[in-house]
Amino acid sequence: MSSLISLRNIFTRRTYNVAKSLAAQTHLHHGLRHKSSAASDAIAAASIKVANGNLNDLQPHVRQYVLEKAGLCKPDQIYICDGSEEENQSFIKQLEKDGLLKKLPKYDNCYLALTDPKDVARVEHKTVISTKNQRDTIPIVEDGIKGQVGYWMSPRKLQEELDDRFPGCMKGRTMYVIPFSMGPIGSPLGKIGIELTDSLYVVASMRIMTRMGAAAMKAIGSGEFVKCLHSIGQPLPMEKKPTNHWPCNPPKTLITHIPDKREIASFGSGYGGNSLLGKKCFALRIASRIAKDEGWLAEHMLILGLTNPQGVKRYVAAAFPSACGKTNLAMINPTLPGWKAECVGDDIAWMKFDEEGRLRAINPEYGFFGVAPGTSHDTNPNAMETIKSNTVFTNVAETGDGGFFWEGLEKEVDKNVDITTWLGHKNWHKDMLSDAGKKILSAHPNSRFCAPASQCPVMDPAWEDPRGVPIDAIIFGGRRPKGVPLVYESFNWQHGVFIGASMRSEATAAAQDASGKAMPKVVMHDPFAMRPFFGYNFGDYLAHWLSFQEKPGYKLPKIFHVNWFRKDSNGSFMWPGFGENTRVLEWIFKRCNEDNVAEKSAIGYVPTEGSINLDGLKESVDMHGLYHLPKDFWLEECQAIRKYLKEQVNKDLPEAIKLELDALEQRVRKM
Repeated sequence: MSSLISLRNIFTRRTYNVAKSLAAQTHLHHGLRHKSSAASDAIAAASIKVANGNLNDLQPHVRQYVLEKAGLCKPDQIYICDGSEEENQSFIKQLEKDGLLKKLPKYDNCYLALTDPKDVARVEHKTVISTKNQRDTIPIVEDGIKGQVGYWMSPRKLQEELDDRFPGCMKGRTMYVIPFSMGPIGSPLGKIGIELTDSLYVVASMRIMTRMGAAAMKAIGSGEFVKCLHSIGQPLPMEKKPTNHWPCNPPKTLITHIPDKREIASFGSGYGGNSLLGKKCFALRIASRIAKDEGWLAEHMLILGLTNPQGVKRYVAAAFPSACGKTNLAMINPTLPGWKAECVGDDIAWMKFDEEGRLRAINPEYGFFGVAPGTSHDTNPNAMETIKSNTVFTNVAETGDGGFFWEGLEKEVDKNVDITTWLGHKNWHKDMLSDAGKKILSAHPNSRFCAPASQCPVMDPAWEDPRGVPIDAIIFGGRRPKGVPLVYESFNWQHGVFIGASMRSEATAAAQDASGKAMPKVVMHDPFAMRPFFGYNFGDYLAHWLSFQEKPGYKLPKIFHVNWFRKDSNGSFMWPGFGENTRVLEWIFKRCNEDNVAEKSAIGYVPTEGSINLDGLKESVDMHGLYHLPKDFWLEECQAIRKYLKEQVNKDLPEAIKLELDALEQRVRKM
């Protein structure tokens, strides 16, 4: 950091006087605030000091947005981010000074952040979408049933909640203006956003996760951009000293989306999924609605390139709930000789059919925001190489020699090194118990690493191709300990959409329930791995997917379902997983070539005997057990799916999905 410039030089104070013009152009705030109120906010913003950049250089509609929100939030100053390395290093230095980041000297330019223990994950019950009509956001569930596919808030109620939070929320702080691109700048699949935040942690993380800076600002031109407002909700001076130097406001946390206006407003949380608004908020909730309006797909999917020994390459997109192996699969090291796997993205895919009818996908993100626990050189060596430099770790443990630690790294750390947990427990060991007799974990189960994607040793050469990569197969999956086979293929596109709609998986540590506790590991419905991320009515979402089979000339990808997590009667995993999953991908590859390696079953096409290559496996695998389809299990599965869809989607469920469920149950009864 020898090239650091002083913050005093960066924060050169200037005053921007635009009161007169702003009062004339101010429009209704969210369509509900009075013009006089918004105008007074704008006039107040006109005298706010600008620490970096020039508001005169912004496009008029960008400048108007920045000043309107500055007038509302009342920061001491505005800083327009340019995304430069010099700027980034100055921000990192300030974060260290403020105690929000601690350098991990064992690695190059890596840092540790420890949050308030009350701010560690997405908070689903405080994440809402606001539309004029409730049914545009969520299906009308059956009487007496609590909805599970999103939370709706009326515009009037939303405005009340925002007005209770945002006025004056940035007093004493700086409002950072972050221009960012989701997807390669200039890509026909890409979109631009601007996030306004009072959190330097967010700025540093957004620089890793998005294409952030002057180029993104320039790309806006006179066009549309997604408006993202974020505040930690702690104006200065704070009434109470923050825990771990991490300011947040959990009682007031609220993450809101207004898809009709392409707006996001998040308050009270600094955790990535709630504050890095380019991620789930923009890239899934808002983008899925934009995709519906424009005829494409925004999905919770990894993108992976596969090349066989003959040099033929295909790309697959795969949907898994958080912490169910997406990043491991996206960075897989093939165990089959001659096979090559390359990563395009590990979490989100934006996909659109091109002029030739091929489905093309981009990774809209620029970095990885991966779950740390369980990541190791055994499970994901490519991720471990990626995070050795320029990475921000959140809520992991720290070793005495300046390194990171979490559950799964026991074999990779000197047994004599001291470990301090994310909660500050010194000299941690795996048998450590709290005063209440509860096991103490070294790292939070949802602890994260935030690392540049470009550092991954297996990034695909086309990962930044603005056209996207052609998708030949779509894979759904999740943690299913019983009954669901290793892999099967849908009969057709409509059946594949049904498979996505009926996905179920064990809950993960990435989400909390209403009490703030991690959801228990019970099998939950998680359609398309999008349950927390739908930006509009799930029934309409299904209809949107189904509509592509009606488009002439579209070359629809094949659809598959995988399950790496089936267990035997002793509770042991039946499939070795990780790099050995290449053997399943090889079978999928063959099916994309129309190879005759599948036979029809009640639930779809399953591999013929011997068609999964087991050569070289270090341990024996019970393939018969992996593909056994217990009739009782599948009858119960049909009942569970029917109950869920009837209760949760109700009258908005497309007829085609009902027909697929009826057909599945009929086939299972004949087993």
